[in-house]
Amino acid sequence: MTAVTVKELVDTLDIDIAYGEEFEDRIIVSSEVARPGLVLTGFTQVYPHDRVQIIGKTEMAYINSMTSRQRSQIFELMCRPETPAIIVSRGMEVPEELIAPAMACRIPLLTSRSKSSRALANITNFLEGRLAERLSKHGVFVEVFGMGVLLVGASGVGKSETALELIQRGHRLVADDRVELFMLDELTLMGEAPDILQNLLEIRGLGIIDVMSLYGVAAIRRDKKLEVIIELVIDDGSVEYDRLGSLRDYETIFEVKIPKIRIPVKTGRNLAAIIEAASMNFRANQMGFDATEAFNKKLDALIMKNTKG
Repeated sequence: MTAVTVKELVDTLDIDIAYGEEFEDRIIVSSEVARPGLVLTGFTQVYPHDRVQIIGKTEMAYINSMTSRQRSQIFELMCRPETPAIIVSRGMEVPEELIAPAMACRIPLLTSRSKSSRALANITNFLEGRLAERLSKHGVFVEVFGMGVLLVGASGVGKSETALELIQRGHRLVADDRVELFMLDELTLMGEAPDILQNLLEIRGLGIIDVMSLYGVAAIRRDKKLEVIIELVIDDGSVEYDRLGSLRDYETIFEVKIPKIRIPVKTGRNLAAIIEAASMNFRANQMGFDATEAFNKKLDALIMKNTKG
């Protein structure tokens, strides 16, 4: 089961531990974050106690309207052994009556200087990225002209060597050999390198090189949205290719359809330049310009002209 610790949450976001630093190893297993408005009124039947809880300005105003005894009683209901953490936003102080029941349940109490909506969004985005189901795929993931391009193909076809030339042309490496893919939302598929392979590129005959050390921090990227897959296929003369580019192929990953392009590989072809052109052409298609469609229109017009003549 994928999980994130409270310490990872604190170290990554603008969050501090106010009480319970000894409980920073608590595990967070849900990417959903709750605002405990209903439970503060005493309604606990549908209280999502296994999620990170955020107390914002509205909740705090209601809390401050209670007597000290009422606050103690309601916090006893709110604190459960399964609750991973409670966050107080806007830099507000943690209510004194919350400390004892939270410590008894080993719940770290955190504070954030951000307003509630921003803190909730930042925490949710972080947890969704870390807790999302992941798929490990063989390939080389690069950013070309701002686009996330995954190079796939048989071992030895030249994926890493092509990525190296793309880096030398000013593009960026995300991952070599293994790419971890996960859904950021229903329409967005992200890719990143496993921790052990970050910044590394393997070149046959040369070995492993550290791209950041050789080419600088601008040559690498931590993660990137996957926008197109380019399959490099050795051209042995037996495979036919779509010469006009009118056929559309896709690969479905986690129910997200990713456009896929097949590029034949043969001696003398500059794959880096072809991939740059493919990326720019794909971007042009997204913006509404289709070179194949424009060619077909000109061809139809020429046929009609010759027919009338």
